[in-house]
Amino acid sequence: MEKRCSTSFPQQQTATGLELSARNGGSPFNLAVGLARLGEAPMFFGGLSRDVFGQRLQAALLAEGVNLDAAPRSDAPSPLVIVSLDDTGHPAYAFYGSNTAECQVQLPHLALLPSDVRAVHVGSYCMVAEPVASTLRALIERQHGRSLIAYDPNVRLTIEPRVQRWRDALQWMLGRSDIIKISEEDIQALYPSLSIDAFIEQAMLSGVALTVVTRGAQGVVARTATAGRLELPATRVDVVDTVGAGDTFQAALLAGLSRAGQLRRAALEAMDRDSLAHVLAFASRAAAMTCSRRGANLPTLAELNSAL
Repeated sequence: MEKRCSTSFPQQQTATGLELSARNGGSPFNLAVGLARLGEAPMFFGGLSRDVFGQRLQAALLAEGVNLDAAPRSDAPSPLVIVSLDDTGHPAYAFYGSNTAECQVQLPHLALLPSDVRAVHVGSYCMVAEPVASTLRALIERQHGRSLIAYDPNVRLTIEPRVQRWRDALQWMLGRSDIIKISEEDIQALYPSLSIDAFIEQAMLSGVALTVVTRGAQGVVARTATAGRLELPATRVDVVDTVGAGDTFQAALLAGLSRAGQLRRAALEAMDRDSLAHVLAFASRAAAMTCSRRGANLPTLAELNSAL
């Protein structure tokens, strides 16, 4: 898993500027934390800076129980993302930084990551930023057929505005992924004229075992070969903001599959509708809980069980 950054939320204007509320964040950073909070044992494969932000991120991951043996450190700075929220709590992201630590993961660093891991998750802009993108592709090639491969494009055009790069990454991953989790918003950003079901059909024909499309307040649509197409409504919640909701859903999806003994290609292909509905509902409840509080504050398994 890769990518991490510090996230700041504008709070209020002052006479001399803006007050900011800084939060740990970054898509697979959030996912690693989410997996740990849900009782899994994630290993984080991503570059961490030695600067003050990187030290804070490292401490946060260690405190959550995330294994950092495969996380190379560098003197490159940590990236900073400013999150602005609209009236519905929907975020817009502005990226600050260049040649930052998360992009400095290179081919020799692959030796840090064991080849016997059960699953590998990749996603977000590190799949389109070099040199880390080439490193992650080499990782996927190495683990394809050995580990379950999960991918969430998590498109951020404010960070990388060249749409074709995102399309190329997605098309490359379609033929190598066992699980694709993508938001309806990402599909529209990359393929404005493509329907959800048309994308799912393309993914399944490319060899994806489980395709999941999240639709925010409209719920989720998923499909496997055995279960077919399944649509579930969203879990209702008073939204504070939606930052980290997609990362939470993916963490809970993987954790739910792991707890059910289904974090394997063959198990995904054989999933029945009840099993698929159960894991999707679990992921939806987790995402809703994150939306009920500020920032990417992912729930613990105890919190989810208590809510149930």
